[in-house]
Amino acid sequence: MSIMKDTHGSAMTDEPRTSNSDASHATAQARPPMTDEEWMEEFQRGSADGFTILFDRYKQSVYAFFRRRITDTEAAEELTQETFLAVLRAKERYRPETFFRVYLYAIAYKLLTKYRRKMAFRATFLGVAEEHHEPGAQPSIEADLSIRQAVGRLEPKDRDMVLLREFDLLSYAEIADVLQLPVNTVRSRLFRARTALRQLLESSANPHAATAPLHTQEQA
Repeated sequence: MSIMKDTHGSAMTDEPRTSNSDASHATAQARPPMTDEEWMEEFQRGSADGFTILFDRYKQSVYAFFRRRITDTEAAEELTQETFLAVLRAKERYRPETFFRVYLYAIAYKLLTKYRRKMAFRATFLGVAEEHHEPGAQPSIEADLSIRQAVGRLEPKDRDMVLLREFDLLSYAEIADVLQLPVNTVRSRLFRARTALRQLLESSANPHAATAPLHTQEQA
């Protein structure tokens, strides 16, 4: 590196200088990606990109959430659309201190509960068969089929907890928020549900095993 003096005696170098635009670009590159919560806040401020990005991130997960719980693929698609429509219509209700994923699954769970009630009503008063098992895609492995059948025999609330934990990968606290239950209740019921599930899997080879839903003791 060569050093020379300017006309005022100040030291000068021949190193390239970094422009302000280059520095701004480097800062932008170093900035961490925006979180779901930040994108939701952008959407609340009127940015359509915020909603589009969140929809692209979660549309498959929400569809899978419904598809694991109901057999009707068209109903699963409609419920997925309704979930995001609810986010769209009630965007002002969202608060950034709530994880967006929990907020989204809570909406999906409410819609699922409403759908189940509607199907139960149709089964009772209109004679339309009610769904009793957890479907998902057609299993290609016998063990997968046994697991799905065993999960389908759990009580609805316990089944939801198992699916939220093992398939949707929610934490205990997130499950508690979605189901509006204390965290300790979630922990204890999940423990009992897993125990019941293990027993069902162990007895699945017995052709005379009962096929009725398994009732687990309610948390006091």
